[in-house]
This record gives sequence, structure tokens and C-alpha cells, in this order.
Amino acid sequence: MGTYLITGATGAIGADVAELLHEAGHHVILSGRSAERLDAIARRIAGDTGGERVRTLVLDLSDPRRIEPSLDGVELPPLDGVVHSAGTVRLGTVAELRPGDWLDQLLVNAAAPAELTRLLLPSVRAARGQVVFVNSGSGLRANPGWGAYAASKHALRALADSLRAEEPDIRVTSVFPGRTASEMQRQVRAHEGGEYDPDAFMSPRTVAQVIVNALETPRDATVTDVSVRG
Repeated sequence: MGTYLITGATGAIGADVAELLHEAGHHVILSGRSAERLDAIARRIAGDTGGERVRTLVLDLSDPRRIEPSLDGVELPPLDGVVHSAGTVRLGTVAELRPGDWLDQLLVNAAAPAELTRLLLPSVRAARGQVVFVNSGSGLRANPGWGAYAASKHALRALADSLRAEEPDIRVTSVFPGRTASEMQRQVRAHEGGEYDPDAFMSPRTVAQVIVNALETPRDATVTDVSVRG
């Protein structure tokens, strides 16, 4: 069985990816900002089996320059996969958004995955593993009011494409989900002035299953890009 590190593991998609991988017998490393929330997800995943295949790693991705010091002294095994599921969104037109809105999204959604990937590459190379970037439909097209978020997701797509060309011994996958039931979607609907009904959107479990399927694709193939629509 493999070992997988998942960022945004307290979010809807990240938590479901970790749970599905654990159910398949893998070891999972849950990463997020809140130790308390990570522990709660770890308990949910481990259940009565104990926590021997689940560990947590507190990382704040809001400042990529602090990621390397946060990993000092952390021993990681060879990683069969890294799933970048953490992300943030702030909507608004170009006329409305301030520099901080752009910077926050570019840092969390693009620069942080780049820096964490750089730091984890030795562990991923050791396992000839896989890196999965959970992107968005906004990484394929930009709509009115979504400029900053789309810019960060277009950057994430460029990161994945470059990494794939630079690291031929590892697999790199971009997943582009449509609207998914999550806390982020609740924020989006509030910005849009609409009600949030989780039943109106894809289940995060569905997106998580697509991600796990990509991770478990036999070694003779790579799922490079996959769009998931509800």
C-alpha cells in the first residue's frame, strides 16, 4: 500500500480523498491549518481501526515562504502521491478587487502548491509517485467577477504542465471540477446573492473518487487532465 499527503484535508474534497484512500488500505498524511480540525478528520477516518495509517501535518499555506521552516524536522516517507486540495476564493470584478485579494489567491492557489511540491519532490521521486492538483473550471476559462481566482487557477494549470515536462519519472494530474458542494461553494453563493443548497451541486465524494481513480491508474498510463461536471 502507498502513502499519500493531502493538503486542504479538512475541506470537503480533501477529507473525502483521504477517507477513500484510507478505505483502500493506504497510509494518509492530512495537512491543513487547524490542528483541532485535522485531529477531528483523522478520528473520523481512522474509526475503530486506530490511527496507525493516519497522521496529521499542520501547514499554513497563506505564506509560501513559511512552508519550508514548518517542515524542518518533519520526517516524511517516500510519497506515492501528493494531492493539492487546499484553496481559497474571493470574487469580484477587476474594478472591485484590491491587491490583497489578488495576492491572497495567487499565494494560496498557485505559489503555495509550487513551493510545497518543490519541498516534497525528493519524497515523490523516491516512490516514482504522482502529484494531483485540484484545479477548477476557472482554470480553463475566466468569467466576469472571477478574474483573480481564475488567474490563480490558470497559474496552477501552468505549474502542473511544467512539472509534468520537467519530471518524467513522476505522474502529474490536473483535475478541473465544476461546482461542488462545499464551504467554498457556500461563500460563492453568498457573494452571488443566492441560497446555498448542497443538493444542487456535485458531491465532493464524487470528485474525490475521480481523484483516487487517477491515483490508482496502472503505472503504464497517466491521467493528465480530467474535467468533472455535475
